[in-house]
Amino acid sequence: MYRFRSKGTSLFGSLAIPHLKKKALNSWSAVQDSYFSTKDLFERHRVVFTVGTSLASVATAWIGYSLRHLHDSKVDQRLESIENAMKSNYHLKHAEVKKLVDPGSSSVASCIATAGMTFILGYGFGWRGGRWYANRQYRKEQMKLLGQIKPQRWQLLARVTTEDGFILGLQRIPAGASGGTPANKTPVLLQHGILMDGAVWVMLPTDKALAFLLADDGFDVWVANTRGTESSSLHSSLSPDDPAFWNWSWDELAGFDLPATFQYVHNQTGQQLHYVAHSLGTLTALGAFSKNQLVDKMRSAALLGPVAYLGQIPSPFAKAAGDVLLANTSFWLGVAEFDPIGAAAKTLVDDACKTPGVDCSDLLTAYTGPNCCLDRSVLGVFLDHGPQSTSTKNLIHQSQMIKAGTITMYDYNNGDENRKHYGQATPPVYNMTDIPNDVALFLGCGAKDYLSDTKDVQLLLDNLKDHVKDKLVVQTIENYAHLDFIFAENVKEAIYDPLIAFLKLH
Repeated sequence: MYRFRSKGTSLFGSLAIPHLKKKALNSWSAVQDSYFSTKDLFERHRVVFTVGTSLASVATAWIGYSLRHLHDSKVDQRLESIENAMKSNYHLKHAEVKKLVDPGSSSVASCIATAGMTFILGYGFGWRGGRWYANRQYRKEQMKLLGQIKPQRWQLLARVTTEDGFILGLQRIPAGASGGTPANKTPVLLQHGILMDGAVWVMLPTDKALAFLLADDGFDVWVANTRGTESSSLHSSLSPDDPAFWNWSWDELAGFDLPATFQYVHNQTGQQLHYVAHSLGTLTALGAFSKNQLVDKMRSAALLGPVAYLGQIPSPFAKAAGDVLLANTSFWLGVAEFDPIGAAAKTLVDDACKTPGVDCSDLLTAYTGPNCCLDRSVLGVFLDHGPQSTSTKNLIHQSQMIKAGTITMYDYNNGDENRKHYGQATPPVYNMTDIPNDVALFLGCGAKDYLSDTKDVQLLLDNLKDHVKDKLVVQTIENYAHLDFIFAENVKEAIYDPLIAFLKLH
């Protein structure tokens, strides 16, 4: 047989086994699809099934009681005939006969037991619609995003392919505690900041995490993950081990990632969406808006810790790190991937901390500002989950913005190279005055934010001075720094509640 197969003459040897294997895999996939389709049906209509199963349990109990009553009636009739016969033969009194043969009437205890069993059955079948179940499901979503468990099916992690070949992971939380189907809900896209991924939106407890608050308020929640993060580490032709995989800055995030993600959510829902972003996610959005991208598919944008201009940031550490990167650009570009817990990051931190005037005794405060209200346990979860990689080129691009105080595309520091990429000797400018005046914007700012300084935010607002007044809301939290917007213990009351109210108005 092996001889025939090697000559290619055995049809069964060369084709039948792979064909049967393929059919078996297809059959197994069909079984899985049937199972998950049925499960999805129950998930989408769990309120209906909760009420239905509760009514069914009540009906079952009633039918059982009716059958028991019918049985008792027949027993009573039989006992009555026995009583009559006994009285005739032995002349017993009615009370004596009843004492011997009467089964007795239903007691209060039995009625309570029947009602209690009905309640238990109804709750047992209908528990999936309750708050406890919703929180349990949210905890599972947290664990998925944190990588603690894998999704049971790949559909829970949608895949979005950009024009330049990156394959982005996109999670979805289609329903909150109240249930319902995504079809009648407004979509919201959540975008994280630099060195993070989408898990930051679910790290707080379920009654504080923005993703879950939005789901509970009736929104269809989508969670984006920037290229290079664990959920978005695939490419159509490149591997993360290839330096070309990391040849991008936030220009590509604004030009490719956001448009592809917006289009995907729009196609899936058939609706315009709200956009909520933090840190770098705000910069990429503003860059896209200034090119009049995305706005036709968007209802509103909420920008937390908004980053646009960076020329006046007060962080000595961020400035020193930027100078280190710009001082030897060719070396750092050779690193390609910037892993925040890798050797290159340690080198950058060590060099920046050697700069006079830079205090690295509290590195988090030195970089982001004195965060007032961090939930330290959640911060520990974030650090355990792992800060995410970005490209070194992305950090160099932001260092250029700190140095120049402008918002331009990546500068190759070479006229010929810039012409090759842009058709001009200098990189094009992102003009914030080109943002359409009727785009609904919510800016959540922190007065202690080292990466989104109030002076830089004011420069952005100066560019938006002609914005429609009721389309621009600015909320400043006096004691907030950069990370408070996602990890503060009081973030729900301070910023998320007014943010959700803003989304509902648009």
